[in-house]
Amino acid sequence: MKHPLSAVILAAGLGTRMKSSTPKVLHKIYGKPLIQYSIDSVQRLNPKNTIVVVGTGSRGIENSIEGYKLSFVVQKKPKGTGDALRTASQLLKGFNGDILVLNADTPLISASTLQRFLKLHRANKDDISVMSFIIEGPHSYGRIVRDNDKVKEIIEDKDADEEQKKIKEVNSGVYALKAHMLNLLKKIKLNKGKGEYYLTDIIGLSVKKGSKASAYVLGNETEMTGINTREDLYKAGLYIRDMIVSEWMRGGVSFVDASSVFIHPEAKIGADTIIYPNVHIEGKTVIGKGCTIYPNSRITDSNIGNNVVIKDSTVIECSTVKDKAAIGPFAHIRPGSSIGPSSKVGNFVEIKKSIIGEGTKASHLSYLGDAEIGKNVNIGAGTITCNYDGKNKHKTVIEDNVFVGSDSQIVAPVKIGKGAYVGAGSTITKNVPALSLAVSRTEQKNIEGWAVRRQVRSEKLEVRSEKNKRRKGKR
Repeated sequence: MKHPLSAVILAAGLGTRMKSSTPKVLHKIYGKPLIQYSIDSVQRLNPKNTIVVVGTGSRGIENSIEGYKLSFVVQKKPKGTGDALRTASQLLKGFNGDILVLNADTPLISASTLQRFLKLHRANKDDISVMSFIIEGPHSYGRIVRDNDKVKEIIEDKDADEEQKKIKEVNSGVYALKAHMLNLLKKIKLNKGKGEYYLTDIIGLSVKKGSKASAYVLGNETEMTGINTREDLYKAGLYIRDMIVSEWMRGGVSFVDASSVFIHPEAKIGADTIIYPNVHIEGKTVIGKGCTIYPNSRITDSNIGNNVVIKDSTVIECSTVKDKAAIGPFAHIRPGSSIGPSSKVGNFVEIKKSIIGEGTKASHLSYLGDAEIGKNVNIGAGTITCNYDGKNKHKTVIEDNVFVGSDSQIVAPVKIGKGAYVGAGSTITKNVPALSLAVSRTEQKNIEGWAVRRQVRSEKLEVRSEKNKRRKGKR
């Protein structure tokens, strides 16, 4: 028989130690807010509903999480985790099943760990369970107090005596409980020192009631770490980075220096791709098979085909690069661009919202914006499309097999027909017919002997200047 499941994610904490105007759970690791990691792990358990408890003034949390079926409830005053779950219980009336409770600031807990926890909770027919872990050294976690191996209560660090502080089994903040156990929330007493209702007290209350309570040692200290400071955020990022890189290594991707590469969780990479140091692969980027990505490159929300070479210090944003293309070094592919198969975008070339056809080459020092460029086109060094008139953007069309000479300016809107040539240094303001040569520059003049005459004039001026100095000296 399938057990219905509801999940409650507690996200009402103030996060004052982050020293930020941004709610703590909206701080990001690799483009994802902390809370989204918790939501993603929970969603893999297929809960009937997922309730997120936020604090007042945290409307930004609700607006920042899209694409999920979530219910939000507001904890009007910060009265602790016990009160937060009691607030969520308003949306659980009539629900008869298991409730999973976790914190939004613990992004490292995996779905597999949560699944194992729920499996133990259900197999042992617990009324309430808490996930625990073992920790060495000083810490501030609540201790799991046992009596003959049975859970007795959870004691917060500041309330623990010297003997209890020696306990190494501690609370992760993850609970599973049957719906009827929500009634115990009313019996949690206010902690006068903090002015809060501690959810941890529900364990002791359930034991006194005679309900079956258990604690299961799962995961590790790192996986259970809550994010409270910027340092915690940084360390969690490194942990996630290492997990992601290891997963891609197992999938056939090679890294020259895995410790300097950052890959977002939603990115995809094909086998036999080689990634050099200091590469950032962001958002929902998809990289094909057999690619080579050289150092200091950043790729964001883009689709990269198979056997693509991305050379040093290249930026690609929200664009498509098709099979066997070569990009860089020092190229910038701006949003909305499509780079065709076997094409080349070279040194210091910027492409903006343009289509580059198959086999086309723009090898160096060019800007191509709002352009549609066909197949096998040569774009000479220093070429620019003048797409902006100060008010509106205009389109340039360059058809197949066109040769554009170096240092050309193509003033849009304009069309260059198939097989046409544009002479170097030209400014093109009118359409160029197919198979034509377009030249726009003044006629060259050679003035013979000019350099000799210039030199003679220069020498005469120097003699005259020396004479003037002598006259002034005699006076």
